[in-house]
Parts: sequence; structure tokens; C-alpha cells
Amino acid sequence: MRRDLPCDVRTDLASALLGAPAQEGDETGELRLRTVWISDLHLGTPGCQAGALLDFLRRVECETLYLVGDIIDGWQLRRQWFWPQQHNDVVQKLLRKVRKGTRVVFVPGNHDEFARRYLGHSFGGIEVLAEAIHTTADGRRLWVTHGDHFDGVIQCAKWLAYLGDWAYTRALALNHWLNSARARLGLPYWSLSRYLKLKVKRAVAYVDDFEAAVAREARARGLDGVVCGHIHHAELREIEGILYANDGDWVESLTALAEHPDGRLEILDWSASLQARRAAEPTALITT
Repeated sequence: MRRDLPCDVRTDLASALLGAPAQEGDETGELRLRTVWISDLHLGTPGCQAGALLDFLRRVECETLYLVGDIIDGWQLRRQWFWPQQHNDVVQKLLRKVRKGTRVVFVPGNHDEFARRYLGHSFGGIEVLAEAIHTTADGRRLWVTHGDHFDGVIQCAKWLAYLGDWAYTRALALNHWLNSARARLGLPYWSLSRYLKLKVKRAVAYVDDFEAAVAREARARGLDGVVCGHIHHAELREIEGILYANDGDWVESLTALAEHPDGRLEILDWSASLQARRAAEPTALITT
């Protein structure tokens, strides 16, 4: 059964989105691409890495931008209102890209399923579609879908999906504490929440492997490949001759899928980009 946002939440969200626009002219356009896919931003949750996402949107320009679901987290907003300024800035930045000529396509997922009521409509120039077919510069036809229809947790036990989301949110908080402790011990980053989420889903959910199931559907549709999100695991590989691409998420991995002007596809790891730029910054001279 489709879950819509309560009236008061819709009102709060509309008020926030009509707030002050993001600063004009702050884009750098350092990386120019033909197409970009991002998903699983989970705006409206404390886990959303909005600062890193804003940095990405400012530095990357493209002809077409696909928002492949779970952009706004309606599940979280139904439980508790959370909408800091940076989350609003992300939405305003997307609208600014439309004004500058980027085609922006929004394919809703399970966390923003309320938007599926508006399929075929356009908001601020952002097209809302159930799915899309993208043709790359080198002629490949790719199916764009969030991917939740292939998740046994979502389709077979909706209550279990909500329980898993509740546990995942708390795992993110524990993950922050755990990795702060690991950093003090000189240990590398380790994602507890991703580990737990994948383990739970494997234990109770998938009849078939998610990636293989999505690729099979793309083949059945006569397409060359598929781009999806949903499982928060960036990937770019072939499965029995079908291109499978997952653009990852902006809660933990900070990844996107990019198409270069010649049609070449690449996973962009923005966390690595941020770390490299921070490492290149000159160390401030401390005086006493």
C-alpha cells in the first residue's frame, strides 16, 4: 500500500522548499560530464551527507542529471521533522541546475514513494517519472529505476522494511561513535551500518540476488543495461552481457555514476575526492 506524507508534513516540506534559494553563481564546474546519476540522498535524515553533496553539485556540471530515488526520506519525515538549511540548499541547488539548462529527472524510490502520485508532472522543471530509458553517447540503452521492486524485504514484508530502516538509522549513529573511536586508535573507517543492513537483507529477503534480478529484467526489456540505486552499494560491471550500474548513496559511500562525453561510464567516489583535496591543503602555521 502506498504511503503518503501526512498533511502537516507536506505543508512543512513545501514551506521549506519555497525558502530562500541557494547562492547564485557558486558553481565551479570543474568536472563537465554528459550525464550523472545519484540516488539515496535521504534528505530529511541526520545521516544525509548534505555538505559533501553540495560540494559535488557545485563542482560537477552535466547535460542530464538523474535522481534515482530515495532523494527525500518520507519515512523519516513521517516519524520526526528534520530539515536543516543544508538539506534545503541541496534542493535549491538542483532547481538552479534546471534554470541553467540541465535536464533533471526524478525517479522516485520506496522512501519517497509519495512522489509517485505525481508521475508525469514537473516541479520547478524537474521531471517526475516512474522509470526512464537513457541512451549513452555510444548508443547503449540503459533502463533507469530505483530498484526497490526487486527487494524481497520491500515487496514481501513492508513492516519488516520499516523495522530495518529504524535499525539502520540507529546503526548510523552507532557507526559514527565507533569510527570516532577507531580513528583515535589509528584504524581505518569501517561501515557497521552497511555490514548490518546487507546481513539482515541476505538473511530474510532476497530470493534471487538483487543485481542479477535487475539485470535479467533489463535483458527481458531488450536493453543493454540498467542503472539503479536502493542497496547503497556502488557497482559497475557486466552480468551475463548486461551492464549493471548502481550509483551508490550519499549517506555513507558518497558515490555517483557518471557518463563522459564519449559514453564511457565511471563510478565517482566523492569521499576520495574530498580526502585528496583536504590532504592537498597547506597546513596552517601554528604559533604561540
